[in-house]
Amino acid sequence: MLTELANGTAFRVLYVENDPQMAADFNQAFGQTASITVARSLKEALYYLEAEPDIDLVVFNDRLNSTLFLNAVRNNPVTAKVSTILLTDNPSIDLHAEPFRGRVIDVFNYGYAEESLQTRLSYLIRKKQYAETGGNVEKPVQVRMPIWKRVFDFVGAFILLLLLSPILLVVAILVKLDSKGPIFYGSKRVGMGYKVFNMYKFRTMRTDADKMLSSMASLNMYNTKKEEEPADALCEACQLAGTGCQRPLFLDDKQVCEDVHFRTEKAKAMFSKFKEDPRVTRLGKFLRNTSIDELPQFYNILRGDMSFVGNRPLPPYEAEKLTAAGYARRFAAPAGLTGLWQVTKRGGAAVSDQERIQLDVLYAKKFSFKTDLMIVIRTLKAVWQKENV
Repeated sequence: MLTELANGTAFRVLYVENDPQMAADFNQAFGQTASITVARSLKEALYYLEAEPDIDLVVFNDRLNSTLFLNAVRNNPVTAKVSTILLTDNPSIDLHAEPFRGRVIDVFNYGYAEESLQTRLSYLIRKKQYAETGGNVEKPVQVRMPIWKRVFDFVGAFILLLLLSPILLVVAILVKLDSKGPIFYGSKRVGMGYKVFNMYKFRTMRTDADKMLSSMASLNMYNTKKEEEPADALCEACQLAGTGCQRPLFLDDKQVCEDVHFRTEKAKAMFSKFKEDPRVTRLGKFLRNTSIDELPQFYNILRGDMSFVGNRPLPPYEAEKLTAAGYARRFAAPAGLTGLWQVTKRGGAAVSDQERIQLDVLYAKKFSFKTDLMIVIRTLKAVWQKENV
């Protein structure tokens, strides 16, 4: 059954692909989630966008000349705002560069796992539902911050900002003297009820830190350590049946088992955290080890973006991976400066992303004044932690 939006219509996807079999496979995989229209050429895709301006998303095969398509879309006022997901084998695409900037919202490599694209598609549908109803989409959990928590946060943050203002001034001067760049670092975060806000810290990294992230995947503490499965490995079902692969994928000109490939993709980390992070400045290491870099977040707490205790607010690219019901429950709790995960596993290299999600969900279900007080006390004990993460 198609997922319907608030106005009763289905989410519409234009799939641009000239291979009939791939088009049929795509429609079979995602036709129950969205209304799929197939365009067999760039010219046909532009025609559909002109004739049917209510298309919500374009999924475009890069082999059909995405550069020409995106430039044509950009120059047409009718189609300029359409969002595109690009299917490609080019690992060096920079989504911040033209013609991709502002038009391509995601990139999937050929041979992608269907469930990965399904999750992304579900998020986009949910996002449009939220926009159409002015934020009144039916939610499975209550996401209103309790009055006692908001009053405590406001009063506490105001007093602490007043008392710590001399320290904040000194740290601001030291950050400016230590390395080039702004004093504060603000980044988009997703908090309670999927609310997006700017979270502030003292800058502890080099100004090119974001550009270095893609080359540091092997250092991620949340990566699953396991032996890489051979490309020709069979899933358990095919092994028991004694047959060849029944669900082949062709990835980088090699045949791989779809189940084995999806298992490998699923093992990739949902979160990012690094030990001995090379992007951190000299002063930044001290600020992080003492948690002084977090002090500007008292301003976020004063504004109501965050609470003293809650689940850590996530960057949008991490939050988008947690839209399934079991994961989304963590967003029923306020975003917090500290939380159950931090005091339970602070600095623990063995923690997995699944353990972190479970702790976040547990807090969302059980948080109370007593729980928050316990977490604050344990945070004060751990704030001078020695491990450099």
